[in-house]
Amino acid sequence: MTQFSFELLAEDGAARLGRVHTAHGAIDTPAFMPVGTAATVKAMLPGSVAATGAQIVLGNTYHLMLRPGAERVARLGGLHKFMNWPGPILTDSGGFQVMSLAKLRKLDEDGVTFQSHHDGSRHRLTPESSMDIQRLLDADITMAFDECTPFPATPEQAAVSMRLSMRWAARSKAAFVPRPGYGLFGIVQGGVYPELRADSAKALLEIGFDGYAVGGLAVGEGQEAMFATLEVTTPLLPRDKPRYLMGVGRPSDIIGAVLRGVDMFDCVMPTRSGRTAQAFTRRGTVNLRNARHQDDPRPLEEGCSCPCCRDHSRAYLHHLIRSEEILGPMLLTWHNIQAYQDLMRSLREAIAEGRVAEFAAEAARLEALGDIEVLRHAG
Repeated sequence: MTQFSFELLAEDGAARLGRVHTAHGAIDTPAFMPVGTAATVKAMLPGSVAATGAQIVLGNTYHLMLRPGAERVARLGGLHKFMNWPGPILTDSGGFQVMSLAKLRKLDEDGVTFQSHHDGSRHRLTPESSMDIQRLLDADITMAFDECTPFPATPEQAAVSMRLSMRWAARSKAAFVPRPGYGLFGIVQGGVYPELRADSAKALLEIGFDGYAVGGLAVGEGQEAMFATLEVTTPLLPRDKPRYLMGVGRPSDIIGAVLRGVDMFDCVMPTRSGRTAQAFTRRGTVNLRNARHQDDPRPLEEGCSCPCCRDHSRAYLHHLIRSEEILGPMLLTWHNIQAYQDLMRSLREAIAEGRVAEFAAEAARLEALGDIEVLRHAG
């Protein structure tokens, strides 16, 4: 039986090429996980997600416990069967959504009581119940239950929040049911304060996890502060375990984080942007609502293999968006996920060949050229 493990294949500076082995298959890293919050990557068929090169998707404990319910998913064969995704699945613990979406939440030492954002019904999440829900969902990677520290937070506020999360991390580890091929990740908290991040990493290493996430970033602190936090945090984490930066982000965020030793990423940005007419290309973002595209016969991005670029023009995409046809968001979502998977593939190749710094510099140059082009047309 497959054991959950991380294989470090190459390093280029702090950037790492690796492979995570799980019960439902391997994940080549650096990896980007499309977000399938409610057991679906919005506007995509599971086979279409896999066709982009994605090997793992993310589900969400909070949303799935409310609808359709973890017990129902378990009775129907688990999340892989329920959503027809045979590959690995990571589920986040629900803590972030409780804090950001739930009504009338009440936090205490034991957990969080909250009202559903759907119908106001009352629910409770604790480290123990979060582990149980994620087990019922059959997540290959379970996330420890934590409190996502708000931003901005004073050092005192961040410390109180981080220490609570570390107590919850220990309880999550105790409640997690080990199975071959399944892993539990701890989450480093501490805001933008290096000493707190160090204390959090130390506490998690003493508990012992199968992987380590960095949480509480991409919440408004800005890219410079995020990178500075990663620079002091990732060196504290074990070389032989995967590292996951939660909720990040834009392509430039991902490249910068890979350069600082991060292996795994997720973000709603490529799917959400696809539904709002925004497309990611090597030369930055393109807004298909803009009238400049209405007579443009070119593909969205030359050389992209996705159906959006292979089969359709910018003019047609613009027409779909302006006509509010559902095919428009579907095609742009496919392209955006493809663009992110192509980025990760290019990063893996660059690390293997020892040229990741050059790749990052060229990516920044192309994005800057795209920004100049957008400004020129806007003028």
